[in-house]
Amino acid sequence: MRSKPTADRPFVLGLPTGGTPMTTYKALVEMHKAGQVSFKHVVTFNMDEYVGLPKEHPESYYSFMHRNFFDHVDIPAENINLLQRATPRISTPNAASMKKKSVLTEKFICLWAV
Repeated sequence: MRSKPTADRPFVLGLPTGGTPMTTYKALVEMHKAGQVSFKHVVTFNMDEYVGLPKEHPESYYSFMHRNFFDHVDIPAENINLLQRATPRISTPNAASMKKKSVLTEKFICLWAV
């Protein structure tokens, strides 16, 4: 995060879920708590979600990411991009997902954390 992201040029971070990235998330939370990194100008995109599972369900990736990362750092809620979890037409992109794709492809700095 030494790239000095700004509101006009945020750092774009792709985030997986599961056990593999937990060490990374814990380290980022500790760095944030120590004042070494801020997530105010970071935009995240998550890779996974269960279709049909409500976001409030404890096993949803929405819950997982909030419990293990988002709730512990200073990322603005509007910078968190999670996949829609309950949609009747998963094969048709909606306007929100197309806008998110546009944001992702327009930014220069992109990293998928593992």
